[in-house]
Amino acid sequence: MSDAHAPGTLTPDKPAPHKPAPHKPASDAGRRIALVDVNCFYASAERAFDPSLEGRPLVVLSNNDGCAVTRSPEAKALGIPVGEPWFKIAPRAKEWGLVARSSNYELYGDISSRVMELLGRYSAWLEVYSIDEAFLGVKGTPDELLRLGQTIKLAVRRNVGVPVCVGIANTKTLAKLANKWAKNNPGLNGVCHWDAMPAQARQALMRRLSVVELWGVAGRLTRRLNALGIHSILDLANADPVRIRDRFSVVLMRTVLELQGTPCIPMEEERIGRDQLIVSRSFSTPITTRADLRQVMSVYAQQASARLAKHGLQAKVLTAFAGTSHYNPRDTSYPSVSVTLPMPTADPVLLTKASHALLPRIQEGIKYARAGIMVTDLRPAGQQSALPMFTNPHEERGIGTLLEDISRRYGRGSVGLGHAGIRGGPDWSMQRTMLSPRYTTNWDELLLVKAA
Repeated sequence: MSDAHAPGTLTPDKPAPHKPAPHKPASDAGRRIALVDVNCFYASAERAFDPSLEGRPLVVLSNNDGCAVTRSPEAKALGIPVGEPWFKIAPRAKEWGLVARSSNYELYGDISSRVMELLGRYSAWLEVYSIDEAFLGVKGTPDELLRLGQTIKLAVRRNVGVPVCVGIANTKTLAKLANKWAKNNPGLNGVCHWDAMPAQARQALMRRLSVVELWGVAGRLTRRLNALGIHSILDLANADPVRIRDRFSVVLMRTVLELQGTPCIPMEEERIGRDQLIVSRSFSTPITTRADLRQVMSVYAQQASARLAKHGLQAKVLTAFAGTSHYNPRDTSYPSVSVTLPMPTADPVLLTKASHALLPRIQEGIKYARAGIMVTDLRPAGQQSALPMFTNPHEERGIGTLLEDISRRYGRGSVGLGHAGIRGGPDWSMQRTMLSPRYTTNWDELLLVKAA
């Protein structure tokens, strides 16, 4: 949130010039939605196991240590913008006392799972929205819910080691807004109940915040709203929902209604209603041969198989692709191929064979910087049974599930089919030169605690 929109000083000097947005009570008395969000998630996960990072400026870098994707509050205070390339920051890192870490996805995924499991103890109605935030269904008076928010905040900090903020409101959109308020106003101690805040303060906050800071409103939509004289969140809350629907979409109309206190965005038990799944990475060292790319495609196909199996899905179409760097205009090549599978499947053998259809299109000697696999036309597993003569023996024997179980127990790279199981292959894996230990997912990297 920019300084211009900081909610720390929200007491208005004079009555709001706008008509207050209507605030409608929930139809089910006392029933509210809480949004729990981990503060600076990647940085907080790093600090959970390394207390020496507390109070120091810290950035977590993107794939191949490219740019800053997460900044601690101390790093933000240095003026480091999100997306700033590391090579621009590095020369001044020592002067600033800045610490950088490579993205430790294994650690972050496990920390996220622990947070979500803990949140599930406080509500039977839990929607995991992203790796670092979740919606919970809660019920009680404002005072009871404020106490519950503090209980959740302290429980996550004590049991998992990361700080969270809690926003509570009648709708998801207002819960997001309340969470933003809690995160940027130290006086709230990390928990904000929208109903418990004075109406004048709510209006002042919404008047100060641009619509671009609203959940689901991007820059292009902001410009269109600005053209209609809608600049602040309060402007949008005071708008006619029907007019917004006619000029924009039903989705934005729902946002207006949610700002007015009418719940319109339903709870989703699990966000897997996707129509595609992608496994793609940039290489730390370019690949120049079909043999090396065969190993890459084999690994990615088996990762896609594991993800499909995890969500109980099967795919009917696989698309494999590769590409040279955009910074290499001399040698350009962007081959791709789509393969229709004989039946919906998550079988790693079939997906691996299908991915190899890309290899004849690879030009030997060209430096490929990226490759990936996308599976589409996804369907629930077992929805379509094949005739006996077309059954897949690997899927019948659960080969994909077996590989996933072994990988989960012994770590990624411990087993693979065909070329995906070859050790000592090309140096194409993601570069992470400043990687912290995977404290919770690797036996060799467990944190050692020594008695004083």
